[in-house]
Amino acid sequence: MSGFPGVRPRRLRSSAAMRRLVAETTLERRQLILPMFIREDAREPIAINSMPGVYQHTRDTARKAIAEAAQLGLGGVMLYGVPSSKDEVGSGALDPNGILNVAIRDAVQEVGDDLLVMSDLCLDEFTSHGHCGVLDSAGRVDNDATLAIYAEMGVAQAEAGAHVVGPSGMMDGQVGAIRTALDAAGFVDTVILAYAVKYASAFYGPFREAIGSSLKGDRKTYQQDSANAREAIREVDLDVAEGADIVMVKPALAYLDIIRQVRDHVNIPVAAYNISGEYAMVEAAAANGWIDRDRAIMETLNSIRRAGADTILTYWAAEAAQLLDQR
Repeated sequence: MSGFPGVRPRRLRSSAAMRRLVAETTLERRQLILPMFIREDAREPIAINSMPGVYQHTRDTARKAIAEAAQLGLGGVMLYGVPSSKDEVGSGALDPNGILNVAIRDAVQEVGDDLLVMSDLCLDEFTSHGHCGVLDSAGRVDNDATLAIYAEMGVAQAEAGAHVVGPSGMMDGQVGAIRTALDAAGFVDTVILAYAVKYASAFYGPFREAIGSSLKGDRKTYQQDSANAREAIREVDLDVAEGADIVMVKPALAYLDIIRQVRDHVNIPVAAYNISGEYAMVEAAAANGWIDRDRAIMETLNSIRRAGADTILTYWAAEAAQLLDQR
């Protein structure tokens, strides 16, 4: 046949400029959120062995990193506190002078409204047993007693200046309890980024080192079963009905199909968390010379965007912002 093939898709891949012109998925600095750990008793940054390049910050180094995030044009920072002491009810989470609330105030003093300051709203960093809620007399997580603490915690974080609170404990009714408490306290503009779809995952291991988790056992009675997809949509619907402003899927890479289903189902922003284990796998493979690290980072983040996430929490946020300049 004369002129065969007549259709040549490779024409649209012929140069970097052409590929940029026809790219279907975009990744921008504003879409990236940097998770950060601030440790109460740290005098210098403490390396997290399972997450090369990630640290438990001191208050001073956290402020510097937050200022850098603002200068880079990131979408925000998500703050986690690592307290020097814990108890059965996670009382440090409510203490205005507890490490997380202090870190929120530091961040807001540093960047004001130039960068969104987000805070993890969960008890696992603060409880001696490591669960995301308080326990009943039988040692089970007490959902409704935990909601009362979450409501107080949300107000404490808003009082510290958080623009966005991120309830991550997967308690039934958590968004509604927090929204009601925030509104009653006058924080009607504080945004709730709901961890609506959070699976019980093997990929959280490095994160538990990062926060110094005391967990024994697992969280399968409140985090979702990895076999389920329809359940994710049910959870999202409940959180949206309770007042969630943004819904999140966590983890990201093993659940790209869930991100797409959620994105197609709701008309509010969808976030995804590129979690510690996903980060660690790429870093380990790159350290062994098995993959091209920079390309793997960008390919990973593009896959999450392509699946439908509007926003990505990723430990590569600052570095990815710089890699975007090299495209």
